[in-house]
Amino acid sequence: MNDMSTPGLQTLSAVPFYQPAGNECELFEYAFRKRLPLLIKGPTGCGKTRFVAHMAARLGRPLITVACHDDLTAADLVGRHLIGDGQTVWSDGPLTRAVRQGGICYLDEVVEARKDTTVVLHPLTDDRRILPIERTGEELQAPDDFMLVVSYNPGYQNLLKSLKPSTRQRFVAIGFDFPPAALEEKIVIAETGVSPLVAKQLVNLAGHLRQLKDHDLEEAASTRLLVYAASLVQAGCNPVAACEAALVESLTDDKDTAEALLEVIKATFGN
Repeated sequence: MNDMSTPGLQTLSAVPFYQPAGNECELFEYAFRKRLPLLIKGPTGCGKTRFVAHMAARLGRPLITVACHDDLTAADLVGRHLIGDGQTVWSDGPLTRAVRQGGICYLDEVVEARKDTTVVLHPLTDDRRILPIERTGEELQAPDDFMLVVSYNPGYQNLLKSLKPSTRQRFVAIGFDFPPAALEEKIVIAETGVSPLVAKQLVNLAGHLRQLKDHDLEEAASTRLLVYAASLVQAGCNPVAACEAALVESLTDDKDTAEALLEVIKATFGN
């Protein structure tokens, strides 16, 4: 991958490891340059969060990550008044800090947050690029080096948790998926130092397990879990035991399904 001439771009040795699968790095940089908000969608554990960390470091911008959840409100993002030492003090939330600093604010699994959060995001995701803070009367103008990035897993979408079209169409979007086998092997090796043979076996195993998604498994075996399994193997753990701990027990609580997965693992590693 060739570096682009973005001001503040860091050397690749200074950034978190990320193996691109396509032109996603270039698209991120183009969006940053043109001050466009970015939506990243893809399954759990396919590298979305690592990608954002990689790009923030490449661009030399501070990264503020928010793991969204059911109780996350607009006030959690923007800020609130706190009482301390007998006086009321305003405390910026992570979104406000990112706007003030000119950093990248990453809202991970944004659909998990309460609906009132999207109301706060809308003024930042159009040509206004402003963050109104009603409680203080401020209206912050986002600097050129501020970027809003959000992600979600389309597989978890339902009628209650989905992005409205009016929100989705405010973002440039990149679709992520698990990488091709050869690329995923390189990622596992680079992340853990495990042998090419073990990496190939793990990736082949993941391919079989991913075919069970929506049948015996609710979620697919992620690249993240493969890295966990490879890390255990690299530390000296038996491959079957490593896969049982990192894959089987993480993917299912059903005893029969777990036993079936374990048989596939044993066949993969010749046990």
